[in-house]
Amino acid sequence: MYTSIFSDILNLFYPNACVQCSKSLHTNETLLCIQCRHDLPYAYYHEKNNPLKKLFFGKLPIVSATSLFLFHKNGTAQTLIHLLKYKQQEYIGSFLGYLLAEELKKNQLFDTIDMIIPVPIHQKRITKRGYNQLTLLGKTLSKELQIPFNESILIKTEPSRTQTLKNKLDRRKNTENSFKLTDTSVLENKKILLLDDVITTGATIEACARELLKTKNVAISIASVAHTPNF
Repeated sequence: MYTSIFSDILNLFYPNACVQCSKSLHTNETLLCIQCRHDLPYAYYHEKNNPLKKLFFGKLPIVSATSLFLFHKNGTAQTLIHLLKYKQQEYIGSFLGYLLAEELKKNQLFDTIDMIIPVPIHQKRITKRGYNQLTLLGKTLSKELQIPFNESILIKTEPSRTQTLKNKLDRRKNTENSFKLTDTSVLENKKILLLDDVITTGATIEACARELLKTKNVAISIASVAHTPNF
C-alpha cells in the first residue's frame, strides 16, 4: 500500500512517459527511458580540449568552464530545457542539477568553489513564468556539492527580449549593462561558479562575469546545462 501511495505522489511531479520518445517508463526510470538516457549528448568537456573555455579566451579570465550536454536542435537536451523554461515543468531543474553535480564531481577543478550564482532573469520574466529556471537546478547542485547557492546577489536590471534569433553582436548589445551586484563585499576573495542553462555566444555569461569581476580578488568558473557548439 505504501509503495502504491509513493508512486502516486511521484507521478504528480514526474510523468510516466519518456519526455523525449513518449514510451512508457518503468518503475526505475525518471523522465527519460533507458535508451533516451543512454543517448543524452554529454559534452565530457572535463575529459578533452574544452571549446567552452576557448569561447572566452581573450574576453574573460575564466578559471574553469564546463557544460553537461551539447545542445542540438530537436535533441534530448533541447527537450529537457524547453520543458523546464517554457512548459512550467520546474521539477526538471532538480533532475538536471543532479546530473550536472555528478559531472562536476569528476572534475577536481571545481572542488574549491565557494559559491554558486545563477544567471538572473528580470522580475517581469519571473512574474510571467513563475520561477527562474535555474533556481531549483542551482539548489540541487548546491545540495549535492555542499556549496552555498546565492540567487540574490546578482540581479537583472533591464528586461530583454529572447536571445534565440539574435546574432552575436545583437546578443552582446542585448545584455550590456543589464546586470548588477547588490553586495560586492560578500564575494571578495571568493571562487564563484556562474551557472546558466544554455551557452551559445557567451554574451550573457560575459555580461554577468564582468559585473562579478568588479569585486576584489574574485575568481570565476562557469557551468551550464548545455552548450551550443559551432554557433
